[in-house]
Amino acid sequence: MLIGQEITVLGAGIGGLAVATALAQRGAQVRVLEQADAIREVGAGLQVSPNGAVVMKALGLGDALAAAAPRARAVLLRDFRRGDPVFRMELDRDDQPYHLTHRADLIEILRHAATEAGVAVELGRKVEAVTTDDSATTLRFAGGAEESLPLVIGADGLQSQARAALNPATRPFFTGQVAWRCTIPLDAADTPPEATVHMGPGRHIVTYPLRGGELMNVVAVEERDGWAAEGWNHKDRPEILRAAFADFAPEIRDLLFRADQVYLWGLFRHPVAKTWGQGRLALLGDAAHPTLPFLAQGANMALEDAWVLADALDQEDGIATAFTRYQALRKARCARIVDAASRNAENYHLRPGPYRAAAHLALRLGARLAPKLAANRFDWLYGHDVTARR
Repeated sequence: MLIGQEITVLGAGIGGLAVATALAQRGAQVRVLEQADAIREVGAGLQVSPNGAVVMKALGLGDALAAAAPRARAVLLRDFRRGDPVFRMELDRDDQPYHLTHRADLIEILRHAATEAGVAVELGRKVEAVTTDDSATTLRFAGGAEESLPLVIGADGLQSQARAALNPATRPFFTGQVAWRCTIPLDAADTPPEATVHMGPGRHIVTYPLRGGELMNVVAVEERDGWAAEGWNHKDRPEILRAAFADFAPEIRDLLFRADQVYLWGLFRHPVAKTWGQGRLALLGDAAHPTLPFLAQGANMALEDAWVLADALDQEDGIATAFTRYQALRKARCARIVDAASRNAENYHLRPGPYRAAAHLALRLGARLAPKLAANRFDWLYGHDVTARR
């Protein structure tokens, strides 16, 4: 039982706020330490697929998610040059809601829920080192202050100090791909809630509307030899993005012409952490399993982690047993998702030639002859419900 247990969460992102809410709803005394001095509107769009939506519902946030984020109808694959349709996968299934949302809107839903559950959020608390043993986890903060705590959960992202405390250092490798992100104001509020992927040689661009059609979210990926820094907040010049996609369909060129602020980051492949929990410290989200964005599963894996870890801590008699259960339930699935996301870019980036023509023909025929088959192929991903008792 978690009633009265003191638990500290590092990071006020999606995973951190979700696990804090799940723990507090079970009776724990939770505080979240966030290094930023404010929870700002950062990032851009993301997709809450059915496996993440079931966690939001279990947290009592299904209605709030539905109000803030329209349900997606479909994913459309199009040829890059003329925008000709290649494949359409329907997403609007009654039993599996799929939402398109702004990251800031999801964060606000989770922040409000955490506060309502009694979670204390402390801003400007930058953790510079973490150590743990069987009795406590010690945090060293910027400025030199230290705290020893009974239980800490590291939801502190790619540069996780918590991960460094549990796992040997690893060296991520550059995938040869960079991604731009931006949001562009829309004139028409009736843009259908669909995600579209324009697939080109060595490049693709994903677009979908946010906030009822007020914004268009854009994620554009290009293969290149030149290295780019990891992280979301590196500004780039819009004309560089436009030049990279100058031969794409007119609707893409017109959209990118309106982009005035874009961010660029290098895409790196990180290994899944070997150890997810030890002593008085556990990991979740990107701290445990950073992923490439090609399945839109980063936020959803963090939501799944949050529920499973909170449930394990609540149901198991000891922390060590809870950590063992948590890792056993999560590691293999997350590794499968990370691998699937890595392979997906290859499917989008086929070069002109017989193989690309045959692949696109197969997709078109599949959409016509067996339209539900593609959606069923993702049942292992979208149909997984971590909130169901096992």
